[in-house]
Amino acid sequence: MVLDGEAFDFIVVGGGTGGCVLAARLSEDRVTRVLLLEAGPEDKSPWIHVPAAVGKAMFEPEIGWGYWTVPQPHMNDRKIPVPRGRVLGGSGSMNGMVYNRGQPKDYDDWAAAGNTGWSYAEVLPYFTRSEHNENFEASIFHGRGGPMNVKSPPILNPMTGPFQEAMAALQFRRNDDFNTAAGGEGFGPRQGCIKDGRRVSQATAFLRPALGRSNLTLETDAPVARVLIENGRATGVQLIDGRRLMARREVVIAGGAVASPQILLLSGVGDAKALQALGIEVKADRPSVGADFHDHLATSVQNDTDDISSYGISPKALPRGVWNILEYVLARKGPLAGNVFETNAFVRTLPELDRPDIQLVFQPAKRNKTTFPIPIRHGYGLSTVLLYPKSRGSIRLASADPREVPLIDPNLLGDERDFGPLLRGIRLSRRIFEQPVFDKYRGVEIQPGPAAQSDDDLKAYIRNTAGTVHHPCGSCRMGADKDSVVDPQLRVRGVEGLRVADASIFPTLVGGNTNAVVVMVAEKAADMILGKPALKAADLSEAA
Repeated sequence: MVLDGEAFDFIVVGGGTGGCVLAARLSEDRVTRVLLLEAGPEDKSPWIHVPAAVGKAMFEPEIGWGYWTVPQPHMNDRKIPVPRGRVLGGSGSMNGMVYNRGQPKDYDDWAAAGNTGWSYAEVLPYFTRSEHNENFEASIFHGRGGPMNVKSPPILNPMTGPFQEAMAALQFRRNDDFNTAAGGEGFGPRQGCIKDGRRVSQATAFLRPALGRSNLTLETDAPVARVLIENGRATGVQLIDGRRLMARREVVIAGGAVASPQILLLSGVGDAKALQALGIEVKADRPSVGADFHDHLATSVQNDTDDISSYGISPKALPRGVWNILEYVLARKGPLAGNVFETNAFVRTLPELDRPDIQLVFQPAKRNKTTFPIPIRHGYGLSTVLLYPKSRGSIRLASADPREVPLIDPNLLGDERDFGPLLRGIRLSRRIFEQPVFDKYRGVEIQPGPAAQSDDDLKAYIRNTAGTVHHPCGSCRMGADKDSVVDPQLRVRGVEGLRVADASIFPTLVGGNTNAVVVMVAEKAADMILGKPALKAADLSEAA
């Protein structure tokens, strides 16, 4: 156990995706002492490491915070689950393991907004530095030899073929690599962070190999109450158990889009009036802390079928299920070695758009209504993910008690414009399933159901059933403007020696999954913190 008053050069708060990468990279400088603090336990739960058990891991109370939103007024006052990891590896120890960087234009938008150094050409080398791609050779777009293993699905469910045939019949193009300068438009298999049939998290890929260094200290089950700020500078942190740990150089918060703004607010960095109302001493009046919170919203079309091609447990599929368990236990192979949803598409639902506005995720499985780790019976579906939501919400404190869950309000569907892509996605999903190639499955649509045809019917369905795909961001927004929470160097405005490095700094959501993006942010942050020159920007003309 770290002793009260002990000093380190760097204290990293949060042992999730960003924190594990930061601790590993910062400790490569052997003259520094680095402390990584994680609120939860070590990543020993078996549900973490079996890829196909993602549905169980995501809602396992022993490794998650169990967050829910406040009632969402535009979604019939429903509370929506917000699964976040409270375990070493954070949400990277419970997510879907998808490796996707979003659209290249997303980063050029960040740079155009004044975030110098964050264009696609400038962030691309940080993506490739972390990557070991089993399927693509080393190139300007992919890395070999990095700590994070990335691979395409070794096997595909038999139903993925018909999905791809249906997409081709509707004149969409196949895309075998969603992570190039051409962007992620089209359909095809999606890569994941998996190795030898086990999940690759940033705890396993980055942190574990670094823990042998004498200058890196890890402490789990160590939730932070606040950052200590004296005379406008972060000097350390105070844990909930009362210990104070000192930082000679910097404190870096990597708690994620919920915990990072919560820690800043508890530390006195936030809207002065709101903090004073809770009896918190104001250290920096930053009204934007906790604002601009948003997430990817998703709706789906679901079908039941008697065909047993989909993943699932049923009397007819029992022999196959027993074999799948045996082949995973004996050889780490088979469906349990994958993340179930193996293929997707990125689609522009309007021809005038400059990039895809929805992601379609094909699901060759019936969705359980519980957290049972294996689908019960058979079905298939398509989720429509809204890639660029207009709605913005907030993270606010419920009280000054650091043990109390913050008020999580993404304000889902607060902007009426968010309905458009979702409605178009539902209708496209139905067209896909109407293609003759799906006739053999004799699917019956159970959601939204054949009666839901009008915009009003489908809007009601979305309000009643939609949820997020767990990519929260924006609550400590990076920007060049004075109202942003952190500057393009990720330094918290108004407090010296304090940075944030996780998805909370995203100016806007990227058009894809977010885990790889957080790794990139942490890789770039480590170089900034250590004063290293930025990696040379990619020469995209070479790939033209």
